[in-house]
Amino acid sequence: MTSTADDASPAPFRYYPAIDIRRGRVVRLLMGDASAETVYGVDPVAVAIDLVERGASRVHVVDLDAALGDGDARGALRAIVQAVGRSIEIQVGGGLRDAAAIARVLDDGADRAILGTAALKDPGLVRAAIERHGRDRIAVALDIRGSVAVGDGWVTTAIGRPLEDAVAALDGTGIRRFVVTSIVRDGTLEGPDLDLLARVLAAGAREVVASAGIRSIADLTAVAEVGCVGAIVGRATYDGRLDPGIAEAWASARPIAPTP
Repeated sequence: MTSTADDASPAPFRYYPAIDIRRGRVVRLLMGDASAETVYGVDPVAVAIDLVERGASRVHVVDLDAALGDGDARGALRAIVQAVGRSIEIQVGGGLRDAAAIARVLDDGADRAILGTAALKDPGLVRAAIERHGRDRIAVALDIRGSVAVGDGWVTTAIGRPLEDAVAALDGTGIRRFVVTSIVRDGTLEGPDLDLLARVLAAGAREVVASAGIRSIADLTAVAEVGCVGAIVGRATYDGRLDPGIAEAWASARPIAPTP
């Protein structure tokens, strides 16, 4: 469900249930630790269909194999697009480290590609991707540990850059949307890091989609009040704490002012 034109009218808050794929299964990692994995499904396509049938109009797919550098989930992504892509928005991240990988995931049917490590290392790649595909189809992931944006699958030796420096380095590329994850809250159900989200917005990020720790409608309300335009929900969706239909109905009823 690709939309590339800028829309001056208010858009709803974007709720994205997450589908993280590792070795063909839907999983959640605790704070990005590949050894702390919980499996929530053995068929990513069935999970996507279930989310849509329960009311979701968007999904956030992460290719953990590509992010961790030991394979890819391209086949699963294609199958998800074939099954539900005509009716919902699909954004994809994980291991998109060059122009060819970005083009592949968009050609496979994703509505948006999310760059992480590559954006930190080479802001010029972000600029080129936006020029080629349009700014609505590109986002940047800022995965934050402490005050540092990290990449390379969040490993301890990963590339790191102070978050304000990371946002500043991307200024001028045309990027509008950032997906911001507090690594220490990812998979913990401890609530979103509102101070971190506010800090990224204050650093100059024009649109922020919150990720990590979100467990309830109250948390969605809190991140919206901070100024975020959307939120990604993982474990709370699969644990039954946040029903996709209820979350989608709440999000659809909450308009967000358009970003110039």
